[in-house]
Amino acid sequence: MRIHLALILILAAALAASAQTFPQPTYFQRFFVKPHPTQTLPGPEALSAYVQDGKLRLALADAVRLTILNNPDVRANQLQIDLSRWAITKAYAPFDPTLNSYFNANRAVSPTSSQLQGAGTLSTLDQPYQSIYNQLFETGTQYQVTFGIERNVSNSLYSTLNPYISAGLTAQITQPLIRNRGLFPNRAQILIAQRNLKQSRSGFASQINDAILRAVNAYWDVVQARENLQVLQESLDLAEATYKRNKRELELGALPPLDIYRSESQVAQRKLSVIQAEYSLKQFEDTLRQQIGADLDPAIGALDLNLTEPTDIIGDFAIPAFPETMEKALKARPELDVLQQQLAIDDTNAQLAHNSMLPDLSVTSYYSTNGLGGNQIDTTGATPVVVSRGGLGDAFDQLSTLNFPSYGLGITLRLPLRNRGAEADLGTALASKRRDLYQLRSRQQSIALEVKNAIHNFEQAKLSVAAAKLARDLSQKNLEAEQRKYELGTETIFFVLDAQNQLAQAEQSVVQAQIGYQRAVAGLDHTTAELTQRYNVSVTP
Repeated sequence: MRIHLALILILAAALAASAQTFPQPTYFQRFFVKPHPTQTLPGPEALSAYVQDGKLRLALADAVRLTILNNPDVRANQLQIDLSRWAITKAYAPFDPTLNSYFNANRAVSPTSSQLQGAGTLSTLDQPYQSIYNQLFETGTQYQVTFGIERNVSNSLYSTLNPYISAGLTAQITQPLIRNRGLFPNRAQILIAQRNLKQSRSGFASQINDAILRAVNAYWDVVQARENLQVLQESLDLAEATYKRNKRELELGALPPLDIYRSESQVAQRKLSVIQAEYSLKQFEDTLRQQIGADLDPAIGALDLNLTEPTDIIGDFAIPAFPETMEKALKARPELDVLQQQLAIDDTNAQLAHNSMLPDLSVTSYYSTNGLGGNQIDTTGATPVVVSRGGLGDAFDQLSTLNFPSYGLGITLRLPLRNRGAEADLGTALASKRRDLYQLRSRQQSIALEVKNAIHNFEQAKLSVAAAKLARDLSQKNLEAEQRKYELGTETIFFVLDAQNQLAQAEQSVVQAQIGYQRAVAGLDHTTAELTQRYNVSVTP
């Protein structure tokens, strides 16, 4: 049974050559496990860990982390990496081995027209079996092994073997010599799929960079709205205190009756501003809750937010120089890597199109061995007699001896007189590359403008903080002076109320300048793709 062992070794070697590093399903999973038509998404993660004293307590880094974990847009974008990874698995499909087997049983009964047919009514039973193993290798070599057995039974008196069993084993190899020769044309789709995976990772890194910036801005929107509400509330308290004092002065006759309306109108106007600020704060809080996924849990979404990130500026950051920042951005921005991978894909498609325009010359060689077995019949007498009995074992023994070989060598040439499809593919690939080069240039220009604007915003924010604090201090001193003049009777209540409004505006400007500085720092880190490093976020293979 040496031929059995040889066949097993051939099949095992071919299967080993085609094995991939990707996870493969078991045979039970392949044939018997059906995919479930519906899936449920996981709920929000890690929110309960931030609940303290009945509030959702978050620092800026916590909001960024929850955005990465729970934001559905971020998680949906991440799945593109999985889709690209499975596309690589699919790109290996042409190299998957196949084993095709079939068995037939054919009974034929027919009248005869000659005594040479050996029976008045000829009855035959033919039972062929064949297995064909095919394998395409990454070098373009196609390998095929065919194993067949056929059993035939007949009632013919002239059959010297009846039943007879024939067996055959054929190995055939076809190798392209010009078109599709070598690793590149056969692995091109795998290379494209691998570059698509790198594109997906870089694209997801870019989306993460943008998502972190949105989370930072949403966080500071809530903080700014909260601080503005606090400033307006303090301004309302000052107006109410002034109104109460004026009412007391009116009762004592120290204030003309018409002057009371000025302070009363200021109380009404500032109440309106407080109401508007309260609802603006609620809108920004709802946006942040959606950003971090808190709205997915009704119990968590109903909690008040306690944002702990201080607005005060810690440290004094130097204004970065444009050349160094631009160089860093060009090296780190993942959007540029997406375009670079696309350019590599364009080159691969152009080479593939050029390969398709080449003549198709291939060489094919085969070798087969045959065997025959069965009951040997003596037909010389009036009645056929079985001389010796045989069967499948005899056929296999003859296969193993290789005494009945067939072999050959052939060359096939397919010469395309014109291949418009390949010409179109080549032109499309070259045009796509030029388009992607323009897109790369455009993206580099956009990044340069982003870097310039980020540096200018940072410089403006740094100067604005100092100017806003100075204006607030002066407004505070002006209010104290106007209050003193009013108490001495040299100024009317109008100047006091106007000074209060100026102080409220100055305090709002300080809050806006401080948060603007924080936004400018985040925007500068975004242009150089350093936001992910700042918040310890990485996209790993």
